[in-house]
Amino acid sequence: MNYRIERDSMGEVKIPINAYYGAQTQRAIDNFQVSGLRFPFAFIRAQAIIKRAAAIANRKAGKLKSELAEAIIDAAEEILAGELTEQFVLDIFQAGAGTSQNMNMNEVLANRACELLGAHKGDTTLVNPNDHVNMSQSTNDTFHVAIHLAAYGEIQERLLPAIESLEKELRRKSIEFDHIIKTGRTHLQDAVPIRLGQEFSAYSSMMANSHRRVKQAAESLLEICIGGTAVGTGLNTVENYHQNVIKEINESTGYEFRLPENMFEAFQSFDSVLEVTGAMRVLITGLRKIADDFRLLASGPRTGFAEITLPPVQPGSSIMPGKVNPVMAEMFDMVCFHAMGLDTAITSAAQAGQLELNVMMPIIAYDLLSEITILSGGINSFTRRCVEGIVANEEICRRYAEHSSAIATALSPVIGYLEAAKLAKEALEKNLTIRELVIGKKLLDEKTLEKLLDLRRMTEGVE
Repeated sequence: MNYRIERDSMGEVKIPINAYYGAQTQRAIDNFQVSGLRFPFAFIRAQAIIKRAAAIANRKAGKLKSELAEAIIDAAEEILAGELTEQFVLDIFQAGAGTSQNMNMNEVLANRACELLGAHKGDTTLVNPNDHVNMSQSTNDTFHVAIHLAAYGEIQERLLPAIESLEKELRRKSIEFDHIIKTGRTHLQDAVPIRLGQEFSAYSSMMANSHRRVKQAAESLLEICIGGTAVGTGLNTVENYHQNVIKEINESTGYEFRLPENMFEAFQSFDSVLEVTGAMRVLITGLRKIADDFRLLASGPRTGFAEITLPPVQPGSSIMPGKVNPVMAEMFDMVCFHAMGLDTAITSAAQAGQLELNVMMPIIAYDLLSEITILSGGINSFTRRCVEGIVANEEICRRYAEHSSAIATALSPVIGYLEAAKLAKEALEKNLTIRELVIGKKLLDEKTLEKLLDLRRMTEGVE
């Protein structure tokens, strides 16, 4: 392989001749050969937005020469268009605060800007990654801001639409199934009747509430500590930098980011991120309940609940012919498990802040964006390949409801709790329905019995 020589504050480094990154990136490549995991494009894009905005703000202040600013801006726009992505090569487990990743971006932009100006990669006297590309910035503020930009965008563009789609489909099913009477279950034991539509309406409402929570929590990400540089004081920023850089970021993203009320709090804490992950934790809990309920309700088909049938999407066994499993619900459970693990890692990293900075930003960035990604993809797949095709087994639902001894509850106001309990016990022992037992014992006249044991009426609450 052919190499070129670049220099940083520690000395000379050999760089592959065609690489757009430079000395500090190469050192990080050598130092952090850990997982092979890389930052997603959403994060790279956020970094490029920040660098572009900074170049514009520095040019407006007269501190960055126009031709250098234009070259850096053009290079950043190439990255935003999806070019040069193979140049972001660093492992997510790297130097604290993301200094290596920040320099990876700075060096790529500097070297591409050199080319755009007619020079060779590595000519740091023309375009310097620190002095020019990183002007008015620090890793400490730009990396933090990139997390907010990337996460907010992914939530708005991917996660919230996915939740909304699932909520709408569950609501549609609740309407479709509203006439179907089934037995309720508490403690996994027979309970009084409920309509299948009512059961699904709970799932729909859970998703509507989660959509509201995530959307509201995400608003806290709109506060960004751009221009705080190293510790929040804004040392080495140019005139009107805060206002100009925020303006450019908002024009690039279409969102309304703003400076925090307290720059130092924004530097030291990741409370905004934790507010978002807290809302997603509630979402995950609801998603897992829905997936697990579907697995129970569809269990069988001959020896389980079999109250609903999930769409068959693939063979379920390599040895048992004809077996079909609830694979989409199983997938969804695993998505939820993994998302919860990511949440735990984010929480631990957020707790690790010390004094003026939390240096655990790389893992917060990667895990937060990963959590949003897998939840969005998992929800979309579950909605399309499972929820949309659910069919209710109305006859089975009705039979279970009629045979449940729990409907003796409806007789309690007339015959008393203890007498109703005796009937429920006897019905189980003799394998009779409550209706059959009451008729046989002539405990109530037919008209009263019909009214009390009207299953639909039992699901409609107080008259």
